[in-house]
Amino acid sequence: MRVIAGTLKGRRLAPVKGHIRPTGSKVREAVFDILGDAVKEARVLDLFAGTGALGIEALSRGAVEAVFVEDSPEALKVLRRNLEDLDLKGRARVLPMPVRQALKKLAVHGADFHLAFLDPPYGGEKAIAALDALAAATILAPAAWVVAEHSRRDQLPEKAGDLERRELRRYGDTQVAFYQAI
Repeated sequence: MRVIAGTLKGRRLAPVKGHIRPTGSKVREAVFDILGDAVKEARVLDLFAGTGALGIEALSRGAVEAVFVEDSPEALKVLRRNLEDLDLKGRARVLPMPVRQALKKLAVHGADFHLAFLDPPYGGEKAIAALDALAAATILAPAAWVVAEHSRRDQLPEKAGDLERRELRRYGDTQVAFYQAI
C-alpha cells in the first residue's frame, strides 16, 4: 500500500497483518478526489485509524495536523511505525484508546476538526454508532466533512445530529458516505 498523492506520493505504508481491513487505493483516491481542496490546511481526525492510510494521505495532501485513534495493539505498532518512517510525528498525534473514549477526551480539550474519517470494522452497526458518537461530541468545525466508510449492508442515516449526508458512493462491498456539518 502506498500514499497516492501529495508530498509523500509513492511512499510505502506498512500493513497490519490479521483482522484490519485497510481502505484500498481506488477508494482512497476517489474519496480524496471528492474532497478536493477541503483537505488543505485541515485539522484531521482519523477514527479506527488502522495503518493510518487515510490520515496520512490527508497530511500528504496538505492537512496541517492529524489525530489518529486506534485501540488495536497490532495496528498501533504499525501506525506509529508509518508515522515515524514518513517523518510525520510532528504533525500527528496518536490516541491509543477506543473511539468513544477518545471523542470524550477531545471534546473536553476543545478540539476542532475540519475533516474526520470514520472506518470501523464492518458489520454490527458499528459505523452508525460511531457516526452518532462523533456527531454528539461537538468537536467538528462549522462545515466540517465526515467521511464514513462502511459495508453496503449497513445503511447509514441521512442525518446524524448536525451532520447531513451530501453524497453516497459504492465501491464493491464498500460504501462511502460524505457528511457535512450544518
